[in-house]
Amino acid sequence: MDLDELFPSKPDDPLVALAKQDLDPLSIEELKARVEALNVEIARVEDHMQRAQHHRSAAEELFKKS
Repeated sequence: MDLDELFPSKPDDPLVALAKQDLDPLSIEELKARVEALNVEIARVEDHMQRAQHHRSAAEELFKKS
């Protein structure tokens, strides 16, 4: 799947820009740091998704029809 398919309507999307960056000039240490930073961001997004799902489930339970 192409990033343009995932983010078609967002010009200047940071994820698209990130994916287009040339990795060739980066050293192994810079690549490792990049991977670590991306892993931290992935964990942050997953935590947010989990909180959003919990919030949604709580709202659905509150407004559930008997």
